[in-house]
Amino acid sequence: MRVWIDPLTPKQALFFTPLREVLLKEGNEVLVTTRAYREAEQTLQMKKVKYVVAGRHGGGTKLGKLIATGERIVELAKIVARWKPDVAVSFTSPEAARVAFGLGIPHVAVNDSPHSWMVARLAVPLSRFVCSPWIIPRPVWLELGARHDGVVLYKALDPAAWLKRFTPDERVFDSLGLDRDRPLIMFRTEEAFAAYLIGRASDSAPVVGPVISDILEMKLDVQIVVSTRYGRQAPVLRKSFGRKIVVLDTIVDATSLLKQASFFIGSGGTMTVESVLLGTPAVSCFPGPRPLYIQYLENKRLVETLHSPKSIASRAREALVHPERFESQRSRGRALLKWMEDPVKRISKVVREGC
Repeated sequence: MRVWIDPLTPKQALFFTPLREVLLKEGNEVLVTTRAYREAEQTLQMKKVKYVVAGRHGGGTKLGKLIATGERIVELAKIVARWKPDVAVSFTSPEAARVAFGLGIPHVAVNDSPHSWMVARLAVPLSRFVCSPWIIPRPVWLELGARHDGVVLYKALDPAAWLKRFTPDERVFDSLGLDRDRPLIMFRTEEAFAAYLIGRASDSAPVVGPVISDILEMKLDVQIVVSTRYGRQAPVLRKSFGRKIVVLDTIVDATSLLKQASFFIGSGGTMTVESVLLGTPAVSCFPGPRPLYIQYLENKRLVETLHSPKSIASRAREALVHPERFESQRSRGRALLKWMEDPVKRISKVVREGC
């Protein structure tokens, strides 16, 4: 069988890499495509995955996204028509769904983010199957256009796909000049160019900036690492804080950093879930409506959503000064990961048997 996979973001690259490995071990052929997007390409390179670039990221405007999507569909159509896959898999990539539909190829969509409804509206109705975490009610996908016999739910949050296979690599600390024996607070900036955050976030003023300022004012003995997006947020943060923090503008093994971190502050989604499941205390400052997976973790008392920089900084200080107060949270997060099923096994079965 020939399987085409189209990861577009670092999260999707992490999620689909083990699926690719499973499919290859079973003797299938796999084509991986992506767009010209720094974080996605660097993640695939870090995972030693061969890929073909088609199209580009559309930026932060509606017109830019529309034009980029149209151009990418044309490029992908030529590549995929030559390769002739039996099935396509993507994280509801609008371009992959449209090309697969146009060429008569069954499309398996994976998605844990119905809050990104514009993307879902474009891809879900063209998909044979939609695979998602069980916490998202089936009617949500039916309302977005899924087939009644095409919704597949797995009992896991998406980071379980790679965390169940994760082995920490402490060499990342040395590569960044970090001290393994000093406390570490890690930040993740928001995806300012996402369609669902247009008007809610600015790439030139990351949400985490004021939080970093408040933590630095506390004069704590702590290392601060900030993982940025798009290559535009990093210069802003470096100009504001200089050498007081470590700013990441290339992909590194962030999961190994999260595993050792004392605290995590995320204005995105995926790394917040990662932190919780690794047992690292976390706060979400997501600038839009809370994703369902964040709401689920809040209900489990495994993460808080806070928007006041002073409140977030105070919570970080508490984790450093009184780590024992978070021990139950750490153990419950790790137990939740152990309880979850492997989403890769469920999705690979859909790919093999459903198409």
